[in-house]
Amino acid sequence: MSNNFSLSSFPELETERLLLRETTLQDAEAIFAVFSDPGVTKFHDLDTFTSIKEAIAVVERRAKRFERGDAIRWGIARKQNNVLIGSCGFTWNPQEHSAEVGYELASTFWRQGIMTEAVSTILQFGFQKMDLRFVVAQVMLENIASKKLLEKLGFHSQGVKKQNGFFKGQYHDLEQFMLKNNTNLEKQCDK
Repeated sequence: MSNNFSLSSFPELETERLLLRETTLQDAEAIFAVFSDPGVTKFHDLDTFTSIKEAIAVVERRAKRFERGDAIRWGIARKQNNVLIGSCGFTWNPQEHSAEVGYELASTFWRQGIMTEAVSTILQFGFQKMDLRFVVAQVMLENIASKKLLEKLGFHSQGVKKQNGFFKGQYHDLEQFMLKNNTNLEKQCDK
């Protein structure tokens, strides 16, 4: 089992409705639209964006992290127009051959099954192509929608880590979820 998470090129993934692709500077306006919504950033470790420069910095940071082999973040675009409406991806943990998953979606697309479709696709990629042993997610306790998504995908709560995350000027309790590689994602998503 290799602990190298560097990929020679950015993998594009496709689902029934979505394109999961690398973000570019041309996506800055769409990224700004997502992160300038306080509903989206409420449970995120980013403050609500007030400048397009913040969106440009996100694109640049994602590219650098991918180049270093630290993380991968797919932009989520609908096939019909290829405009980004969110993102999802992994931060790799080479020592444990695992990853932490993260995601966000424009509020106008909530409750349409888009994040289930996107995250189940990247989980399959992580388990099948990157040979991950497990994937974890950390969620603020009040983020019920995220907890429901993770449970739908087969994740199980590992308990609450007190004062585990520091963002927006304060410490937060985070509930940790885990999905092991032996889970059949298709069956979980059909529930």
